Amino acid sequence: MQTMKSLYQCLGLAVLLSASACSDVIDRTPQGQYTLENFFQNEEQAVQSVNAVYNQLRQWSTHVFSFIGMTDIVSDDSDKGSLVSDGFFLEEVDRFTHTATNVAPGTVWEGYYTGVFRANLAITRIPEVPEMDEDLRQRLIGEASFLRAYYYFNLVRWFGGVPLILDPFPQELQIARAPVDEVYAQIESDLRTAIESLPASYSGTDIGRVTSGTARGMLAKAALTRMDYEQAATRALEVINSGEYALYPDYAGIFTDAGENSSESLFEVQAAAFEIGGAGSQYNEVQGVRGTPNLGWGFNRPSDDLVSSFERGDPRREATILYVGEILPDGSGIVEGDPGIEGERFNQKAWVPDHPGGNGNGPGNIRILRYADVLLIAAEALNEIGRPEEALTYLNMVRERARGGANVLPDVTTTDQAELRQAVWRERRSELALEQHRWFDLVRTNRSFEVMKPLRPNFTENKNELFPIPQTEIDLSEGALVQNPGYN
Repeated sequence: MQTMKSLYQCLGLAVLLSASACSDVIDRTPQGQYTLENFFQNEEQAVQSVNAVYNQLRQWSTHVFSFIGMTDIVSDDSDKGSLVSDGFFLEEVDRFTHTATNVAPGTVWEGYYTGVFRANLAITRIPEVPEMDEDLRQRLIGEASFLRAYYYFNLVRWFGGVPLILDPFPQELQIARAPVDEVYAQIESDLRTAIESLPASYSGTDIGRVTSGTARGMLAKAALTRMDYEQAATRALEVINSGEYALYPDYAGIFTDAGENSSESLFEVQAAAFEIGGAGSQYNEVQGVRGTPNLGWGFNRPSDDLVSSFERGDPRREATILYVGEILPDGSGIVEGDPGIEGERFNQKAWVPDHPGGNGNGPGNIRILRYADVLLIAAEALNEIGRPEEALTYLNMVRERARGGANVLPDVTTTDQAELRQAVWRERRSELALEQHRWFDLVRTNRSFEVMKPLRPNFTENKNELFPIPQTEIDLSEGALVQNPGYN
């Protein structure tokens, strides 16, 4: 109990001290010392409290090492990579030998619940701020609500039912797991709040904040996960018909600096590399070339299975995978790699050029939700509700952009539901490879066993679809938390 109380007290202080360290796009003004008693006194502090919720998105425990392990490396898209002796806990995840004491689940649990705490604090305290613009008040609550929904969306997909905490300082700290349906109901409620409260777009330094379109797109993704195809189609079509988004003309360019916050972007984690640091992340570093010239860590190696999965001539394979001996995307050199690593190749989508502040200060935005994803959500959902012709329209839009004018990737024409379903699933893999979607797609479509068992014999059905609740959390809960099946 005392440990958990101390954690909440530290988090309360941390959210106030970190409010000024959000990102280059949102706010970087240094602030003084604050406490819960003298904070939330004006409009500026309300903005800072929400900036702190965004700030958590860049952190190591949220979107870096363990996150990549529990989305890409655990799937058929990639292997652990790097040196054999490095990152053994990710090797366990890759081989499905991980237990409740593995580092990865505990890391993301801490990172995502820190994000939940910060969102809860903003949502409960911003209504009490005196004398602030009411439209801004509602917008900030909408932003925090979206971010809370996003944090819970990943938690429930990784762990199943999880503690559903909506108060920043709950009276009871031994909190049992809420049922999955209850967690999703809260996610949907938060996303609806965001839809009603957020603008369609921003300008200036507010670019990068979540919008009503972001919330609609995420609600479509959550509905698809729940096999609520009617809502998934409706919400995806709202995004499509809004006119706010368009496919970026150059697929490879999406993942460059020029492609950040582009017409295709619904939600990106904002990052920048300043000389003094503080606004970047290690997302790029851990996947960077291990060796000359990038000096990254070389994790998240594109798998043989991914390489062979692309259709013949698909330009997305070259845009996704960076090989030893290949010229770097900016033309600055040739990948030499590390001679101590066998079969090296790297996630080109995470590559960034040389930048200030060292490799740990990676400037690359993390693409969380793209318009192409929304188009494929629409295609999948429409096919499931008996509207295949419409589904083909959105599927083929993605393929047309991918082919880039070349004589490859012909339009899909089948209207057979089963065949079209397989075509959409294949397209999702090719389009979104190494963007941390694959594992969730395999689990939600009940394909994880059939796909992973031949590749990873240790995969156990009705166990490895979920990750274990961290053992430290079970111990702290004094019996309130029950472990997922197979991990006891």
